[in-house]
Amino acid sequence: MILIADSGSTKTHWVLLTRSGQRSDYTTDGINPVFQTSDQIHQSVSTQLLPLIGSHLWIGPIEQIDFYGAGCTPERGQVIREALTPMFRHAQINVGSDMLGAARALLGSERGIACILGTGSNSCLYDGQKIVDGLPAGGFILGDEGSGAVLGRMLVSDILKRQLPDALCQRFYEEYDLDYGRIVERVYRGQMPSRFLAQFSKFVARQIDDYPELDELVKQNFRNFMVRNVSHYTPARDLPVGFVGSIALHYREQLQAVCDELGYHVGMILQDSIDGLVRHSAQSPTAS
Repeated sequence: MILIADSGSTKTHWVLLTRSGQRSDYTTDGINPVFQTSDQIHQSVSTQLLPLIGSHLWIGPIEQIDFYGAGCTPERGQVIREALTPMFRHAQINVGSDMLGAARALLGSERGIACILGTGSNSCLYDGQKIVDGLPAGGFILGDEGSGAVLGRMLVSDILKRQLPDALCQRFYEEYDLDYGRIVERVYRGQMPSRFLAQFSKFVARQIDDYPELDELVKQNFRNFMVRNVSHYTPARDLPVGFVGSIALHYREQLQAVCDELGYHVGMILQDSIDGLVRHSAQSPTAS
């Protein structure tokens, strides 16, 4: 059997897969080796996941674990292996970044460009097996173009600077019970400012049909992402560009329009990576 994980800091989506095609899905707390030790991850998996999959283990041992997650750099990957090995002694444990997971989910064994557009953003050039080039994400202050956090930042900035219609600005302040002071406090002193800003992408989605200014705001966010990130991969316009993440999916119409405008070929657009990772892992000969 193969166990596949697509993990972020908030939740982990697990899939238990057999050669016969039987699939079982589970959700546990997020796992991030940047913020958790191997002991903490071991405790989380043993108390949350093992009770859920125990009834399936009579079929046979798990022989392969493909774990993709935020913070899973080559150095931090060892933290994941040390956490999982005592529980899955017969398993080959493969650990990759969420970016590698996105590339495999979107492109499989084909060459192309993979992009993540969620709360944050990222991208890479993928040769069909591994990442061969990438740019730093930068976070919502130095980068993260195309993301929900930057879309929220652009929206709030335009509202504070009175760049949007008065009725829309008033609706925003009333809906979120915010004023200038509260916004500054949350962005510059609050915890998780990127999540605070990213939540406003939902406000944009609700109002976008009534305000062409918001449609253009979304498109400009995507233009910035394509120009400042994707354009640096050679030959970008000759390769499929795939996208994974809630922002890519929810604003796929605007994303497609920007890619058409700039001359890029859009491949797959996915909500998340897990289904593509299941397809990728199912090709492994170790499935049972």
